[in-house]
Formats: sequence, C-alpha cells, structure tokens
Amino acid sequence: MTSLFLYVLLFQGALSTATTCTLQGGFELPGFMSDGTFTIGGIFPMHYRVELPHTDFKMPPVSAQCRGFDPRAFRWALTMRLAVEEINNSKDLLPNHTLGYKIFDSCATPVTAQRAVLAVLNGEDSRENTMCSGTSPLLAIIGESGSSQSIVVSRTLQPFRIPMISYFSTCSCLSDRTQFPTFFRVVPSDDYQVKAVAQLLKHFGWTWIGVVTEDHDYGRFALQGLKKEIENTDICLAYHEMIPKDYTTERVLEILEVMRSSTARVVVVFSGEGEFFPFLKEFRKQNITGIQWIASEAWVSASVLAETYPFLDGTIGFAVRKGHVPGLRDYLMTVDPWHYPSNALVQELWETLYGCSPNNTTGNIQLPSCTGHEILLEQHSAYMNTTSPRVAYNVYKGVYAIAHSLHNLIQCTPGHGPFFNASCADINNIHPWQLQHYLQDVSFFISDEKVNFDMKGDSIPSYDLINWQRDANRQIQFVSVGLYDGAKGAGNELIIDMETIKWTGQQKEVLVSVCSDSCPPGSRKAVRSGEPLCCFDCVPCDSGKISNETDSIDCMSCPEDFWSDAEGTHCIPKVVEFLSHDAMGVTLTVIAVVGACLTISVLAVFLYYRNTPIVRVNNSELSFFILLTLTLCFLCALVFIGEPTDWSCMLRHTAFSITFSLCISCILGKTLVVLAAFTATRPGNNIMKWLGPKQQRVIIFSCTLVQVIICAAWLIAAPPFPSRNTQYQRSKIILECSVGSDLAFWCVLGYIGLLACLCFVLAFLARKLPGNFNEAKFITFSMLIFCAVWLAFIPAYVSSPGKFTVAVEIFAILASSFGLLLCLFAPKCYIILVQPEKNTKHHLMGREK
Repeated sequence: MTSLFLYVLLFQGALSTATTCTLQGGFELPGFMSDGTFTIGGIFPMHYRVELPHTDFKMPPVSAQCRGFDPRAFRWALTMRLAVEEINNSKDLLPNHTLGYKIFDSCATPVTAQRAVLAVLNGEDSRENTMCSGTSPLLAIIGESGSSQSIVVSRTLQPFRIPMISYFSTCSCLSDRTQFPTFFRVVPSDDYQVKAVAQLLKHFGWTWIGVVTEDHDYGRFALQGLKKEIENTDICLAYHEMIPKDYTTERVLEILEVMRSSTARVVVVFSGEGEFFPFLKEFRKQNITGIQWIASEAWVSASVLAETYPFLDGTIGFAVRKGHVPGLRDYLMTVDPWHYPSNALVQELWETLYGCSPNNTTGNIQLPSCTGHEILLEQHSAYMNTTSPRVAYNVYKGVYAIAHSLHNLIQCTPGHGPFFNASCADINNIHPWQLQHYLQDVSFFISDEKVNFDMKGDSIPSYDLINWQRDANRQIQFVSVGLYDGAKGAGNELIIDMETIKWTGQQKEVLVSVCSDSCPPGSRKAVRSGEPLCCFDCVPCDSGKISNETDSIDCMSCPEDFWSDAEGTHCIPKVVEFLSHDAMGVTLTVIAVVGACLTISVLAVFLYYRNTPIVRVNNSELSFFILLTLTLCFLCALVFIGEPTDWSCMLRHTAFSITFSLCISCILGKTLVVLAAFTATRPGNNIMKWLGPKQQRVIIFSCTLVQVIICAAWLIAAPPFPSRNTQYQRSKIILECSVGSDLAFWCVLGYIGLLACLCFVLAFLARKLPGNFNEAKFITFSMLIFCAVWLAFIPAYVSSPGKFTVAVEIFAILASSFGLLLCLFAPKCYIILVQPEKNTKHHLMGREK
C-alpha cells in the first residue's frame, strides 16, 4: 500500500541560528511525529510573543524564548490532527493511502515562523537532508495565522514551488500572484473585510472614527484598503495609531491619550489578539469609557480577550463564517499529559488550562501536581470553545483541500493528464507544483459549503457579523447578528438584525460618532478649512435654492418659475405680481373714475351755462374738446390696471399718448386764440382770420396726427407686449408690459412734452394781457404742473420696482389730468357757480368801475 504522510511538527520555537539548509535546536515531540515518503507541513502560533535574549555579555548566552501559551491556537493544531485521522479512516477519500503529520510553532512572529518552515524543509536531521541535494519531500503547508508570518513563509517556500494554504492570513497583499504564486487561503481577503467594515460604518452613520492597527503588513494593508473604501464617502479618520512592534508603555500611553481626547467614539482595530492583548491591559488601567469597538476578524472571536477584558462587551465585528467540525470537542479531551510525558507543549497546555503540573520533572515548583481530576480554569475555556468553530473550521477545510487535491492527482488517467503530453503525476515522486495545479482547480463540499479557490488563490468572501454579549450567567457569547455575503450584488451584501444587537455600556441606542451633527434639510455642508471632510458647518441655503435631504453637499436651484420656501426645503411657485384690483389698484381706479366724473360734471356745467360770457369768451368749442379729452385721459388710466395682455399693452401707451396729445393740442389751440385775440386789437393786425374755428380744428388735428403716426409706426415696428420679469426681484414673477421699442416710447413722451413746452411758452408770453380773466395765466400754471409731473415721472418710472412702475405711470397720468382740470376750469366754475355777478362781459374785459 502506497503511503502519503502529512507531517506537521509541533515546534516550540526555542531556536538559535538557522540557514537555508541547516537548522539547529528545537524539540522533538513524541507522539506527534511520523516519517513518510512525502511531507506536508503546518505552522500554528502556539505562543503569542517571543522574549529576546539578553544583551549582557557577562551572562551566559540564552536563546530567544516563546512565551504566552495560546490554547486557542493549540486547538487549531489539534483540529488539523483530527482532520488527518478522519481522512485516514475514510474509505472514499485517498483510499489505500495514509497521511502523516507534524506540527510547528511560529510564536506569532515572522522570524520564528521562518525558522519553523526551514525546520519543515530540512527535516529531523538537518545535517544530512535531501533538501540540500535533491527534490523536497515537502508537498504543501497549512499555515500561517498572521499575514506577516505568511508573507515570510510563502516567500521562503516560493523557490521550491511549494503551495501553502493559510487558514487565517487575510492581508490583501497576499492576493498578488506575481509576488505569491503558490499562496492559497480558505479565509477571505481583507479587500472584502474592509468593504464589509465600510458598509457597517455607513449603515450606522459612524462618520468620525479612529483606527488602531498592529505594526505588521496585516494592519498596514487593512488600513490602506479601508482608506480606499471610504475615500468617496462622508466617513473620516479622526486618528490612526499603530501598536508598536517593540512594545513600550510610553508609546501606548501616547496612543491612549489620543483616544481619550478624540471626539471619535468608534474605534476600528486591525490587529491580532497577541499584539492587542497587552495594549488592552494598559487601556483598562487608563479607565477610558464610551468606546464602541469594531473588531477585525483577527480578534473578533478571541475568547481570551473577551473573558479577560469585560469592557469589550458590545464589540461588533466580522468573523470568518463558522462551520461544523464533527467530534472536535471530544477529540480535544483526549489530550492527556500522562500519555506524552516528554511533550513540553502538552505539559504546558495542562499547566495553562488546569493550573497544575502533570509532570514533576518539568522543574516547575510553583504549581501543584495534577491528580487527573482537575476542572478547566474559566479564563482559559477558549481551548474548549467548539460551539461555533471558525478558524479551526478553516484549518479543517485546508486539510481537506489538500486531501481532495491529492485524491484527484492520484485518480488521474494516463494520457488524459494536465501535464506535458497529457501525462499524470508520478505518485511515487509527486512534485509540489503538480499538487498546486490540482489545488487551483479543486472543488468539494464540506459541512454544506462549497470550497474552491479563484485565480488569486482566494476563497469566496463571506463573514458573520458578531456581537459580544453576556448571558444570564455572565458568560461571554459571540452572537451572530448579521452576515456579509460578497457573492451578492452591490449594496445587498450586508444584512443586520438590529433587534439582537447589544451595544457597549449596555446602551440601547446606537452610539453616535460624528465630527459634526447632520445638516437638516434646508441647509448644506460647508467644510471647515484645514479639517477633514466630515467636519463641517451647516449653512442655510441661499434664497432660490433648496435642499430636501439631510447632509446635502450643495443646494439645488429652483426652476425659473419657482422659489424656495421659508425653510429652504421645497420649491414653491413664485408670486405673480402685477397691478391688480388690490388695495392699490382699487384706489387708483377710484381716483381715475372720480376724475372722469368730475370732468364730466364740469362739462355739464359748461353745457348748461354755454351762453354765459365766461364760457363764450373762452372759446366754448375748445373747452368742450379739452373736457372730453381730459375725461378720456382719466379713463385711459384704467387700462393700466389688471393682468397685461397683448391688446392691453398696445392700448395702454397708444391711448394715453394720443389722448394727451389731443388734449395738449386743444390747449395749444386755445393758447393761440387767446394770444391772437389780444393782439388783434392793434391797428392793421388781421391775425384772427387765420385762427378761425376751421383753422383751430386743423391745428388740433395736425398736432394729434403726428402722435398718431408715431404710435402707428411703433405698433408696426415693435409693439408693446406682455413679459414676465424674473430678474428684478427673483422671488417674484412681475407681469409687465414691455415697451417693445424704447426709442418709440420716449419719442411719444417727448412729443407730448414738446407740445406742453410750446403751450407753456406761448401762455407765458400772454400772461400779462389786459382783462380780469386772462386765461393765459391759468394755461401757464397748468403747463407748469404738467411738465413738473412728467419730469418727476422719468426717474420714478425707471427706479420703481414691479407693479409700482405701472402705479407711477398711472399717478403721472392722473396728477397731470387733475392739474389741467383744476388750473383751466376750476376758476371758471367758481365764477359760474359761486360768483355769477362776475359772469359778465364787462367784468371779464376789465371795464367795470
């Protein structure tokens, strides 16, 4: 029967100098050794620290010593032994072949791990070993737990093309096939762990975090990956501190002071339990509270930490998926120190777990002798914690991966093999690179889980979300409160059961860890100069902009016809403003109607007293024309009130300009008649024949026709039109009439002003003509008021906002109309109605005595 032996040497690590092909020192452990044709090695961190030799040359030389026995790692090693025995007892897997084993201790340090792998390569007798002269008997290695140790071991094995399966090394750097072409692992890469941690932070809104890492590749690459994951998020690092390789109390106190003074209440720790254990010891002394710990998979299931440091209760983190290792607990109980009296590690295990010495020859006089009926010490129950094996389960999978690969290699049919000329491997001379080929393609099921490797040697990413809780008996429990499945689509990987989580300090609510409180809707984040992105001030959105989400980076501008509400959270339609029939519009309407009615009343008085001297002497026909046009002037103000339309905009300015031109033309005709009447008394002056009724009508028609022509050209070329002004006052939409052509608008006003100035000059020349009722005086005053009103209108019209622009124009129309009505007709009405005795020709001509 052909035998394949799996060697895993339990090596205590008390080693001196080592070279590639020679190794001196170490312990041989009876009961754990087996010799065979082929060797597969494994490395486990049986101790978690190394005490360096002293530098006092006066004292005898002492080798480096492994200290801090780790029963958890010893359980991993025994899991490997259990798997090998199961495979050897299997009739389906590797039939007619046997696996042997030996186990090595790395002491959780890269240097000792390298010495351990050299011991595996060199074998028991390093002076006469085939490793230096021929093919390596080593086919594969199960190990290591720490990433830094795995990097060293993998590079040491690389020249010999020996594959290595790690059960707990997660550094993403090990996925680089160019640097580590023979590396495999049954634990997910940290690339996925940092994705899971980043999603966890985002899920709970923890944007201000601290990070503590070990000073090894595992910590450095994990930090690098986490920074990459949170680069485009609102999560910031408050600090990053590194536990020093050479542990010093001074440096640890500096780290703890940073943690104490920081406002970050959530701390993510990427470290192995060996490096983290002494750090927590000092942390406990400093009495720092209120920290929510986020554990990496390297220590999230470390019972030693959970049992030693109660302040870690509530810790949450991702652990490698648990599995089932049948018969593991019973198997662990078979380790009997009396069966291995010379096995130093087994003796040390017993001393650690039970607090007694099973072998009086060990020289440990401080411990009592064991009786065989001792009770397992509570603080070291990590050894017997088999309820949810995780790392041990990975070791179990790694051994089976090698076994299935060897099985597939042996089952190869000649002529259909994967190697040169379709050949198969020689089972009597298997090369490590041949086994690696089968490892790359291996696929099998164990505990209902499919095990295989991708092209980088990584396994399918999957984690359990673990929460540290204590049961009614105050015993620590690692409760699964969710999971992360990297095989699912983006955004669906993380599932959390919020109801089952217990937070640190027995808090019921999720701890808040932010640099700045969230900005409510209606505001935006303004980053503080020189501080991280998640430290910001909340600035209210500017007018016209909104934010309807919490922590908005910027405010959104409202559409053109909308404006922001008072809270700045919604866009509401802008207020549409025009001179409507509100209080102002009604007031102006009433004034305009009153003015028109008053003008009609004056017209009625003049019609009733049309045969009296005061009416006849002032050219009653022109007076009637002026009163009619003034009535139209008052009424045209009504066209300016209401929502602008195409017709109302064209009618506003044209009606106003034509009626005022007609009115001023009539006044101009009256002024000419008055001036001619008083100058016609001179001998030889026959000017009155040129200012008869027909000539007056021609003058009025001609002056008005000019304005009509200007308005017609205006309406044809660029007529006024309704417009929506959103620029003057951005919170409102001002409906107004755009003049269309500014030139035409000012030409219209300018022509009216020209007629008014001409009337003023002529009336001013006739102001001193004889008579008790010299109408030229009143025309002078009326034109003075008219010009003053319209000169004041120009700056007021240009500077008035919104509907007040229209109101100013209406006011100018009404004020000038009232000025003309009062100055021209009030004195006459006063005489007609109040002093009728003066309504005589003699009195008007100033001939009374």
